[in-house]
Amino acid sequence: MTSQQIRQTFLDFFRGKSHLIVPSAPLVAKNDPTLMFNNSGMAQFKDFFLGNGTPPAKRIADTQKCLRVSGKHNDLEDVGFDTYHHTMFEMLGNWSFGDYFKKEAIQWAWELLTEVYKLPKDRLYVSVFQGDERDGTPFDQEAWDLWKEITGEDRIVLGSKKDNFWEMGDTGPCGPCSEIHVDIRSQAEVDEVSGKSLVNQDHPQVVEIWNLVFMQFERKADGSLIPLPARHVDTGMGFERLCMAIQGKKSNYDTDIFKPAIQILEALSGKKYLSEFENPGAAISPEQNRVNVALRVIADHIRAVAFAISDGQLPGNAKAGYVIRRILRRAVRYGYSNLGLQEPFFHKLIPALAEQFADVFPELFRQRDFVGNVILEEEKSFLRTLEAGLKRLDAVTAQLNAEGKDTIGGEEAFELSDTFGFPVDLTALIAREKGLEIDHQGYDLALAEQKKRSRQDAAKEATDWIELRDSEATDFIGYDALDSVALILKFRKVKTKAGNEYHIVLDQTPFYAEMGGQVGDQGTLTISGGTGDGRTIRVADTKKENDLFIHISTDDNLDDILKQAVSVQATVDRQRRSKIEGHHTATHLMLAAMRSVLGPHITQKGSYLDDQVLRFDFSHFTKVSQEELERIEDVVNQKIRQNILLDEKRNVPIQQALDAGATATFGEKYGDFVRVITFEPGFSVELCGGTHVPATGEIGLFKFTSEGSVSAGIRRVEAVAGDAAFRLLREQEHTLSALKELLRNPSDVVRQAQLLLEERASLLKKVETLENEKLQVTKKQLLDSVEDNSTFNLVVSQVDVAHADALKKLSYELKDEVPNLIAVLGTIIAGKPFLSVYIAEELVKEANLHAGNLVKELAKEIKGGGGGQPFFATAGGSDPEGLDRALAKGRKSF
Repeated sequence: MTSQQIRQTFLDFFRGKSHLIVPSAPLVAKNDPTLMFNNSGMAQFKDFFLGNGTPPAKRIADTQKCLRVSGKHNDLEDVGFDTYHHTMFEMLGNWSFGDYFKKEAIQWAWELLTEVYKLPKDRLYVSVFQGDERDGTPFDQEAWDLWKEITGEDRIVLGSKKDNFWEMGDTGPCGPCSEIHVDIRSQAEVDEVSGKSLVNQDHPQVVEIWNLVFMQFERKADGSLIPLPARHVDTGMGFERLCMAIQGKKSNYDTDIFKPAIQILEALSGKKYLSEFENPGAAISPEQNRVNVALRVIADHIRAVAFAISDGQLPGNAKAGYVIRRILRRAVRYGYSNLGLQEPFFHKLIPALAEQFADVFPELFRQRDFVGNVILEEEKSFLRTLEAGLKRLDAVTAQLNAEGKDTIGGEEAFELSDTFGFPVDLTALIAREKGLEIDHQGYDLALAEQKKRSRQDAAKEATDWIELRDSEATDFIGYDALDSVALILKFRKVKTKAGNEYHIVLDQTPFYAEMGGQVGDQGTLTISGGTGDGRTIRVADTKKENDLFIHISTDDNLDDILKQAVSVQATVDRQRRSKIEGHHTATHLMLAAMRSVLGPHITQKGSYLDDQVLRFDFSHFTKVSQEELERIEDVVNQKIRQNILLDEKRNVPIQQALDAGATATFGEKYGDFVRVITFEPGFSVELCGGTHVPATGEIGLFKFTSEGSVSAGIRRVEAVAGDAAFRLLREQEHTLSALKELLRNPSDVVRQAQLLLEERASLLKKVETLENEKLQVTKKQLLDSVEDNSTFNLVVSQVDVAHADALKKLSYELKDEVPNLIAVLGTIIAGKPFLSVYIAEELVKEANLHAGNLVKELAKEIKGGGGGQPFFATAGGSDPEGLDRALAKGRKSF
């Protein structure tokens, strides 16, 4: 079976078991602060397990894109060196939300593996949770009994909490699990050593392929376990490992999933892949092993990078963007060092990859040109510093070898990261190849210092939720109302760097939570009942977290008030919401206008809009000209004047909306039913959950304020609409009026300004000529004052110059005429003293002199500081009366 057939067979099997087949969520986690990336199949269903939402069906199956390169789940260091770990991988899964449980999950897993995929039963082993007294979790007797009926006791392995109790993170849904392992060794190896003894022993050919998790608990922040409202099933099967087993391979990389990429790399590099796993008797030289590892790493990493970008995450310097950049740079370095690929190559894998996954993950195929261009620009950027960084690393390692040391210092590792763009794990990898280690603790200290200098916000510390009422997710009514009576479901106190916050969840709310680029609403909650009756709580922001609407207040001492409240009157700031809606609707009109002016390739890559401004990132590889910006503005303002009515449709089947031409944002997770916002059919039709004006005329006016580059292939525009646009025009009008008055109301303001600039440039040239003539007079006077001290010539003087840079010019011109020169010069400019010290390079070497050290000492006399190179240095200060003392001190120094 091909990998496509294997995947489709899985989905068809569970469709036949009455499961709804749903698409993969984006690789980058949305609206979940506990995750950077979706690292498991269950991540997108987390709220359903917690009881915060209702699933579209009680039985679901899918294949989910996952990424494990950060946090608790991190497989990066194993990628390429073993047969089965990956950065990005597919997780096939079937789910039961309060429907079937262990019996059906176990029976169907065995049926699919042995009767449909025809995996030999005598090569399969299962594990059962043995219990953990510390957590108070018992031995999973039910799973044991079920497996015993199917496989017999001899194929069951008892597993510890580490192996057989699944937890998504430090908090969240969890429960015991049963893993299914497959033994793909040769028969001779099986006859010699039982596969059962190798389960969970990290044997590369006795591997877990399917994990059946039985969700029974939720882990709280204090470590305690509480039962979930209903029992669920969460299974995850590694697609790549499954293909390895079914296709009879010894390595995931030898399946048809990775072969296309490896073959392209072979053609690009001229180096061949000789799988040590498929050719166990072959002699694999160290050089061939380097080639093999590089080919596997690159074939793996291209998937993680490509799918992350197509899901909306661009490489960057922080958080998820930095993770993607790390993976990309790791791949490029392997190609550069191990395959001799010293020109950009990584992007060339995109067309074949996009074609390979077009049916299951079409978002990459639709954006293949964009993704390829982003990767190309990233490659060019890194290759510019890679060679210099490798040379620096070679110099560091050479020095360590000479000193008999085996550890790269933390400061050096940080310099490689900060200056040359080498992620620390890449430095560690190269160091390991050279038989060295790095000082991780020292690196962490250097990084911590940088973070301290950058004044990064401290992490938030939150208490557990205080549950007041049982309920599912908040009901959002903010499309139709801006105030409502609501009940408090739960709240928690959060400590931040700025102070304390209260996070409040209501059963229904008119407050829009930050999403899709639109900021969250502000407003008030007025308490009814209890000790806080009549008190008004200020809502500073509203955010969405795991499908809960979080109303954030910075008011103090709300615990008792919130606990005792009967209800609240939730009221949105209407004026602010109206301005936000104007900017949001203007963004829709602007995107449609961009596509008509710049081309249909324009896609949204990020946005931010509040009551003051809208910011919009989009895919485009050239600067948007002023003429193009004006054409876009004209289209938007024309649509505003037409006063087009909002056409809002809710609960539209997503495929129906897409077939009708609705624009969707790549990387966003849409449900089976969506909200469609239309301003003129055929012009602006988008899937959108935001709020909008009822008619475009309410926007009033639209005006761009800036356009520029964000990163490779991404441009950014900023604009204002409504009151903000009128204020901008008023400010510009005032500026123009003031300028006209200054210029005495000329008929042509621009021409008059040009004449003044030309006149200024001419005068500056004349001033420069006069200053240079004056400088030459000063130089002649200094030449006449040179003191001959047998081994050197000394000049110490206060001079009258126009700017501090003239001290350097004087020193350098003097050295050209005076051998073995030492020059200590000072000046006062605009009431501030300046010093310079020049020492001929011969004297620096022979007499062990240092201009930088000397000028620091002299600067004390003028209450200042400075420094520089051994042969030239400068300083500035605040006490002009000390200049004579500084010069005298300089003379005595020699």
